[in-house]
Amino acid sequence: MNIHFTSLEQLNISNIWGPREQDVSDLSFHSDRIDPPSIFFCIKGSTEDGHKYILDAIQKGAKVIVGTNEKVLEQSSSLHPDLTFISVKNIRQTMAIIAKYMYKKPDESLKTIGITGTNGKTTVAAYVRSLLSLLGIRTGSIGTTGIWSDNQKLPYKKSTPTTPESLDIFRICRQLSDLKNDAVAMEVSSIALDQYRVEGIDFDVAIHTNFSEEHLEYHKTIEHYRDCKLRLFKQAKTAVVNIDDDGMADEILETYTGPLITYSLESDTDADLFASKVNVDEDGSYFDLTYQNQTYELFVPVFGDYNVANVLSAIGCALHLGYTMNEIIHVIGKLEGPQGRFEVISKPNNQKVILDYAHTPVALNRLIEEVKKLKYERLIVMIAGIGIRDFNKMPKMAQMIEGQADEIVVTVDHPGYHDPQEVVDQVMTGFKEPTASNIHTSLTRKEGVEKALHLSNEGDIILLTSGCINDAQIIKGKEVPHSDTDIIDDYYEKSLC
Repeated sequence: MNIHFTSLEQLNISNIWGPREQDVSDLSFHSDRIDPPSIFFCIKGSTEDGHKYILDAIQKGAKVIVGTNEKVLEQSSSLHPDLTFISVKNIRQTMAIIAKYMYKKPDESLKTIGITGTNGKTTVAAYVRSLLSLLGIRTGSIGTTGIWSDNQKLPYKKSTPTTPESLDIFRICRQLSDLKNDAVAMEVSSIALDQYRVEGIDFDVAIHTNFSEEHLEYHKTIEHYRDCKLRLFKQAKTAVVNIDDDGMADEILETYTGPLITYSLESDTDADLFASKVNVDEDGSYFDLTYQNQTYELFVPVFGDYNVANVLSAIGCALHLGYTMNEIIHVIGKLEGPQGRFEVISKPNNQKVILDYAHTPVALNRLIEEVKKLKYERLIVMIAGIGIRDFNKMPKMAQMIEGQADEIVVTVDHPGYHDPQEVVDQVMTGFKEPTASNIHTSLTRKEGVEKALHLSNEGDIILLTSGCINDAQIIKGKEVPHSDTDIIDDYYEKSLC
């Protein structure tokens, strides 16, 4: 594609050196992932600065370099006068604008659904993808569990754990559009909103799940965290809001002026959608759904009141897109959830292993409440400190689980550049009695899973929590393959030998 850079007015170019136009076919912010001829974006991260890799990018076929350091860009342009060097004020905003243009505005050919919230984003994205596909809208998803079309997981090396960088988002949207998908459900994190990763997307529906303390290692203050999440609703045509949430719902309702559907689990509410008489058994949840003064009896194969709330948000999304409640009810019993979210695995000796990667105190508390509604002899729970997240949150996980389980295993998820022992020690500071005989530790997630399984007996539930994502552990900047399900299967296979 031939791009005339000075004709793209939204780029807010501060300076440009070299040719004003170039033929390019790829975009990259990793110098080792360049497919020439390419545009290379010099992004500054927490540990690296892309300007250091300009020469490497040029050697690998970059014809255009976009950055913010004018001195470095000008010096490089004098050595490579045939290449284009562009200085901009906001590199990520510029990257989003160019990516949308390069991939021919693929988001505009899809119904776009953005989901934000401290907890529930992954589950709601899966529910929306499943429900809309059941209704005849072929829907993909982007988020923690990977990249999905309407019928399969797509091989894709994500740039971030939750919401990819903008050039990846637009590239994925182009791929989904080419696969004849009609919509995409996307987890939109607060960090993604702060870093302009969804810049330029006019969401058809924005969904709010809940708000509690998280990501303060990045945001520093709870106010900045909230303000970033609120940005999603400034670029949304319609909205779905959980009015049971004390953390952010009022702010959305005060500022959002577009079509709105609210949902609640409280019967004495003025929400548009509310669920009551929620009962759970081994197959899922039964509840009454009230909408526009009519009540419907529903069964949905999901577990937990909080997941019933997540189902309501998906129903609200479908209503915004023009479907009737009767059409929704006809298919809702076939709803599918995401891998690793209240995923129940039945094992020998009447044991159940439950995978739910709850990694905040609020999510863990809700999860324990729902697990205790099931039948079991003893409850073994594994929690983890996440090395790439806020250390202040780790003791709160211990405080929440103490006294709630028969056996507790403390381990580490994604140690990053931290010593795993340091992460585990930080979690342990939250226990009133850290030397209690039922509290155990391990320095890898694999060892933690195995220890939890080893502690179990007949009829027990083994609950494995925290944020293991993308089938990998992030260790010193590298993704090391990891699968809880493989470890579980191998453990039981060996125990039967």
